[in-house]
Amino acid sequence: MRILVAASELTPLAKTGGLGDVLGALPRALARKGHEVLVFLPFYKTLNLDGIKTKSVPIDVQVSVGAVSQIASLSMVKDRQRGLRICLIHHPEYFDRDAYYTDPSTGKDYPDNAERFTFFCRAVLEAARALDFAPEIVHAHDWQAALLPALLKTEYKEDGFFEDTRSVMTIHNLAHQGQFEADKYSVLNLPEELMAAEQPFEFWGKVNFLKAGICFADHITTVSEKYAEEIQTEKFGCGLDGVLSNRKEAITGILNGVDYTVWSPSRDKFIPYRYHINNLGGKRMTRVELVNAAGLPVREKTPLIGMIARLAHQKGLDLIAEAADRILARDVQMIVLGTGDPVYHEMFESLQEKHPDRMRAFLRHDEALAHQIEAGADIFLMPSLFEPCGLNQMYSLKYGTIPLVHKVGGLADTVIPFDAQNGEGTGFVFEDETPEAMLEALDDAIRVFARKRVWTKLMKNGMRQDFSWDRAVDRYVELFDRTLSR
Repeated sequence: MRILVAASELTPLAKTGGLGDVLGALPRALARKGHEVLVFLPFYKTLNLDGIKTKSVPIDVQVSVGAVSQIASLSMVKDRQRGLRICLIHHPEYFDRDAYYTDPSTGKDYPDNAERFTFFCRAVLEAARALDFAPEIVHAHDWQAALLPALLKTEYKEDGFFEDTRSVMTIHNLAHQGQFEADKYSVLNLPEELMAAEQPFEFWGKVNFLKAGICFADHITTVSEKYAEEIQTEKFGCGLDGVLSNRKEAITGILNGVDYTVWSPSRDKFIPYRYHINNLGGKRMTRVELVNAAGLPVREKTPLIGMIARLAHQKGLDLIAEAADRILARDVQMIVLGTGDPVYHEMFESLQEKHPDRMRAFLRHDEALAHQIEAGADIFLMPSLFEPCGLNQMYSLKYGTIPLVHKVGGLADTVIPFDAQNGEGTGFVFEDETPEAMLEALDDAIRVFARKRVWTKLMKNGMRQDFSWDRAVDRYVELFDRTLSR
């Protein structure tokens, strides 16, 4: 099968979160299954090209954004080991910037994001033609690529090159939709009637890229089964629940996988001591080093809570704020890693000043430290208000670090509540969106932690879980086949 994948992030080249991790693994898993995969990514100035060779393609493609015709140049990255090709779309005016979506000097989205990603989507289709890659499936990810299904069903509908092409749109986070003022619709060069009231691009008087992708895609996926259900409700639908409900027969939830070549304690290059399910000594030694590096006292009988998150409301930080002093009044220690809203930066800085022997916050992005926290912590806290999939809880399970999660989205799909009576389950789960419910789950975890044999069994339950991409990719291939057969 010929599969074209388009996204705005791909690990290790470009990443801000889980989208990058998924795109770093799923296309490679498809290629390993023998499919011909071509991935498209913007050629950002800040791409991580350490040890990666790019080769210029002697082809330029012409793209219209509004009334202006512009040129996209192409470069290719070949992953020979996995048979994967990555095509980088280069346009200095749009992509030679210090960040992908947001201007660091203002903290606000770039005002021309509509133009930037309109250019990207149009360039993808024209580059596919120039490279003579006629895809059977176009797999578009999030709002930045959501114009692709719309273009295929409108402007390119009668184009013979794409006559056998079908589109699948994956929603990684419905909260990010690509909404712009109505006057931005002119940059799309699409019929005006598509922006009329309640039509695919119109959303409360604004342009909405993701809504259009949902309306035009042949099939829609989300990154967990639970999230596929949740987004069709008012609570989680972010205003698009009605649109999604109208397409419920075309929505499938497929849980993201984990790349265990990167996230596994037996082969992790970032942790000081490797370990596996039958020899957990390396975890204990990694824990000591992590606590020392954080400047906390080593207390073996005190559970160490880890948290790695984008510091945003979605991640349940307000629950943490309400409960923080009560959490740290318990016999626990806590290490937090992440960046985000300055309000939460101030909160964690204040907490570590107030509780210097119990709390440490690293307010930065640090890939090595993220791995060390996954390996060294005893409990991993994820109190997200909503979580489309979540990857850290799955990483934690493999590292024998017990997840404590809110029962939403992918967290509900991947963490089985622990039953101390029969020893079954993989973590601690709270249902009510309250600090009290979270603290009750934490108290359960602290009680079990004191019973070392029971805790070790719980750790091993988690380490035996398999969330590899091999399982997820089979579901994608099956879905692609069904989409083509329709």
